[in-house]
Amino acid sequence: MPDLEKLERLCAIARQVAEEEVMPRFLSVPTERKRDGSLFTEADLATQMALARLLYDLAPYPMLGEEMSDEKHQQLWDENQSGLWVVDPIDGTTNFVHGLPHFAVSISLMRCGRPMMGVVYLPVLNECFYALAGYGAWMNGVRLPLVHGETQMAEAVAIVEPKWLSGRLPSRVTTVPPFGSLRNFGASTIDWCYLAAGRVDLMLHGAQKLWDYAAGALIAEEAGCLYAALATDDYWRHNIWARSVVAARTPTLFEAWKTWARANH
Repeated sequence: MPDLEKLERLCAIARQVAEEEVMPRFLSVPTERKRDGSLFTEADLATQMALARLLYDLAPYPMLGEEMSDEKHQQLWDENQSGLWVVDPIDGTTNFVHGLPHFAVSISLMRCGRPMMGVVYLPVLNECFYALAGYGAWMNGVRLPLVHGETQMAEAVAIVEPKWLSGRLPSRVTTVPPFGSLRNFGASTIDWCYLAAGRVDLMLHGAQKLWDYAAGALIAEEAGCLYAALATDDYWRHNIWARSVVAARTPTLFEAWKTWARANH
């Protein structure tokens, strides 16, 4: 099956699973706490199980899902570099539980540590972001970015997750930021997509896990965004389970934002 056709099928799978497993449980599912304190629902597990079945039918690779043990994550990563599905069944579970519309189903096919295709679907907003390596990125059939043109740093809109930032950054980014306005939507996969769309100009996160960036980073890159880790420009060689990101939608913003973030770390 050609890759573009496979990508179209992948979008259909994300929509199908959201319709059948996610939305029927929206605002009506009990919650639990995982070991790291984050929320977990039966919707997360049901969605992950449905994805495991449908994705294998699309391409017979193993699936690494958020709702697995750390040991299983590492084993799957080590043993399947030739092809691995990486999914976050519901990114933004806290939003999902509280009735906020910013949650998503995220799916990526990775080979040799890099994403080849990715889909992030926001079911309440009916927005499907998707990309194929080397071919571009789209949202509901419209090529990304949606917003073009240069923005001055002083007027830029930034998505920042301060919880996982270290050093001086958590306080500096809120008290003396170089940008104009701050946002946080509570879902890393959506942050990447909003950057790709041009809805925001900058992004900063201290420690994303594989399923937080596997699809989103590809979508952003194919939309022309630039990104690095806080400690190194070689983003894809940084810690895969706690990968920081400093990103922007234009080269001028990226250099200024990266320089500021590292100087204030």
